Amino acid sequence: MNGAPVFTGVGVVAPTGVGTGAHWSAVLAGEGALAPVDRFDVSGYPVGVAGLVRGFDAGACLPGRLVVQTDHWTHMGLAAADLALDDAGADPAELSEFDLGVTTASSSGGTEFGQHEMERLWAQGPGHVTVYQSIAWFYAATTGQISIRHGMRGRCGVLAAEQAGGLDALAAARGDLRDGARLIVTGGTDASLCPYGLVAQITSGLLSPCADADRAYLPFDVRAGGYCPGEGGAMFVLEDPESARARGARAYGRLTGHGATFDPQPDPWPGPPAPSYAPSGEGLWRAVEIALDDAGLAPADIDVVFADASGVPAADRAECRVIRTVFGPRGVPVTAPKTMTGRLYAGGAPLDVASALLAIRDQVIPPTINVTEPADAGIDLVGAVPREARIRHALVLARGHGGFNSAAVLSA
Repeated sequence: MNGAPVFTGVGVVAPTGVGTGAHWSAVLAGEGALAPVDRFDVSGYPVGVAGLVRGFDAGACLPGRLVVQTDHWTHMGLAAADLALDDAGADPAELSEFDLGVTTASSSGGTEFGQHEMERLWAQGPGHVTVYQSIAWFYAATTGQISIRHGMRGRCGVLAAEQAGGLDALAAARGDLRDGARLIVTGGTDASLCPYGLVAQITSGLLSPCADADRAYLPFDVRAGGYCPGEGGAMFVLEDPESARARGARAYGRLTGHGATFDPQPDPWPGPPAPSYAPSGEGLWRAVEIALDDAGLAPADIDVVFADASGVPAADRAECRVIRTVFGPRGVPVTAPKTMTGRLYAGGAPLDVASALLAIRDQVIPPTINVTEPADAGIDLVGAVPREARIRHALVLARGHGGFNSAAVLSA
């Protein structure tokens, strides 16, 4: 591969909409999609607001056999992959199957499918547990199903690093292209808004207990008190630039830089639960430096930062410290459109990448909604109104629970 790989297709399945058009229109309009959870009774849970994907019918876009064999998370991943391939105008059947690959991110696997099978096990016995339980829960299920569905027999894999994994998957896909692949489907989705999945998330101690959807998730705000979970994400077609040119494909942008680091927790940790992010922000700062160096860019070249935006005050302070250190006080516009969707775990960073590519295309920075009392005057946080700007390079930040840090540079 000569040159940075190009994004030729984008597929979105998110609380803000299914398809890039619906998502982008909602984001630019500042339409928040956080709402009380009504999929099951959450009255006994300390969390009740989330970003749910509305109007998604797996049966309308996938074969019936896949719907019953796979989890809701995989349904959304398969649908997003189909949307991305259609958007790219790419027909996998026209390429060598060994030149095609799949690399996705997942942080929870098929929790809803697994929960239902465990319910059958305890209520009805082992004879009522389907054979698909052995695969539907697995982190790599979405990768495998996309590979099978589209005949992609090159290198395939999955990254499990929570929010950061969504960027790490793109970097892994870039490595596959450098090794000779022509086209990789990559990105991530997540879906864990079921009783079992929500209980697992609550143990982190990071979720917001606020029942008001407009106040529950306020990153960088003095009222911040945690984040809201969400589901969905985005998938991409990432291609070798020469291959994309040869078939006349349009490119949204290039993946020019990536950096990843890890902040290990003390072992043993003396108290519950271990903090998710290093208070100093050193790991995230180093990931940014690596990404910029990889892209061959200086901080002044970056036109917008899509923040990780934890909503946890200590983590927000650390991220602001990193942004100020790298770019200087108010040195770059910062946005957090995930205030409209909640944090989608492995799907969150890919959704930010989709928004960043659309921002580059349209030369507009999407808004950060509901944050009206910023806690840090040292960053230039884009507010509730989109901001027109010249955007050549965007930096996307992502941190994953447990110490994962990732940063990616996208370029026009």
